[in-house]
Amino acid sequence: MGSAFAINHQILRTQPSTMSLHHITWRATASGLADETVVADALAWLIDDVEAVEIERTTSYHGSEIHMIEAKTSRKGPALKALARLGAANLQTIIDEIDQRLDEANTIHFRLDFNALINGEAHLAPPGNGPTVKGQTKVQVFPGQEGRGEAIASLHAAIEIANRTQQ
Repeated sequence: MGSAFAINHQILRTQPSTMSLHHITWRATASGLADETVVADALAWLIDDVEAVEIERTTSYHGSEIHMIEAKTSRKGPALKALARLGAANLQTIIDEIDQRLDEANTIHFRLDFNALINGEAHLAPPGNGPTVKGQTKVQVFPGQEGRGEAIASLHAAIEIANRTQQ
């Protein structure tokens, strides 16, 4: 009986108690006339990794050239730091709107104003208000944990990082 308790105790102690993210992904679309490298640079700044940015050149339904730009990291620390790049105010807004932004798969969805991002600023975009950069991050949730609570804890951790890097 004592060893069974020790084994169960060991299992409980090894379950992660800190919040983390599986990944963060940013996606943008640029017309064939736009300079896609400017968009790629903006996404590289968000994710803090030039190598994580991919550009796919394709054509739209109507035949015009478009560029699909994506930046993604599946490393937990860099994903949280990339989320922190949104800034404390934007992250607090996401927390305030968590019930609208968190889906059943524990993924948080958000959009940034495309033009503001090109100018080096991260601003959450209101729905239907011009071009946007789509962002999503998957929150790591273990059995016995609640997705909403873990999402909020991860966002608070990102706020702490944002506040430290601002100083």
